[in-house]
Amino acid sequence: MIEVGRVAVIGCGTVGLSWAALFMANGLDVVAYDPATNDKDDLLRPIRDILPTLREIGLDGDGSLSIAGAPEEACRDADLIQENSPERLEEKADLLARLDEASPERAIIASSTSSLLWSDITGKCRNRDRVIIAHPFNPPHLIPLVELYGPDRSVVDRAMAFYAKIGKHPVRLNKEMKGHIANRLSSALYQEAVYLVEQGVASVADIDSALREGPGLRWSIMGAHLTYHLGGGRGGIRHYLDHLGPSQERRWEDLGRPKLTECLKEKLIDGVEEETGGATIPDLERARDEALLRILKARGGGDRD
Repeated sequence: MIEVGRVAVIGCGTVGLSWAALFMANGLDVVAYDPATNDKDDLLRPIRDILPTLREIGLDGDGSLSIAGAPEEACRDADLIQENSPERLEEKADLLARLDEASPERAIIASSTSSLLWSDITGKCRNRDRVIIAHPFNPPHLIPLVELYGPDRSVVDRAMAFYAKIGKHPVRLNKEMKGHIANRLSSALYQEAVYLVEQGVASVADIDSALREGPGLRWSIMGAHLTYHLGGGRGGIRHYLDHLGPSQERRWEDLGRPKLTECLKEKLIDGVEEETGGATIPDLERARDEALLRILKARGGGDRD
């Protein structure tokens, strides 16, 4: 695996700060760059809020944080570079090319892109094969998933070993796909959730409750394929597909294709505001993270896989 002692975090928004905290809690030294600030305290403040949560799942390393004045400076001595710039193709492609030119040959350059294709974002890089997609689910310090793609299998193998070592659960894409795996699944589900609102089937809150109190519980234990494997009874997935597959096809054919009209957007906004009952975004984030922590502990304490 790649021996990592120093990580560069490029872009320190919500995702970048979460990555930085996770790296530091694993005892790694982090050099951070963010175009919005070069004040170390600005970045340390939210990281310090995250670190106690990570200690609760057994991550109590004391990696350091330093600030760089430019991306090139941040990645100069890095073993791994975690890039978290906005989802703008040209901007990201230019940045990755700069990181490629400035970083050591040994370094893996990992982009947190949530939907862009590897072949597009690496088009300006001289050493494309060492650039990979490493897309986390938010917040990266708590959600184990990281989706990896790159054409050089040996590079992805090294990255998989590294991310697994720091407590992530890496999955490999065998081909590139817009939105990767998890965001495509999430988008498909959200499309139907929006369609149910559009059609007046139920309120926003009840649709969320149906997901949270029903399939969401099962999905925290096993994914869609294994869920339907059990749905087939003693015959498993073979029986399910043979006997209940047609019912799935009928539901697929009936799934909606909503358009986000102004009217529908207002319905969604009103519904979410009613559901949250005035809770602020920080309130909701705290509640989410506390619940995630309880789930992670229930699934095995510090072993987040």
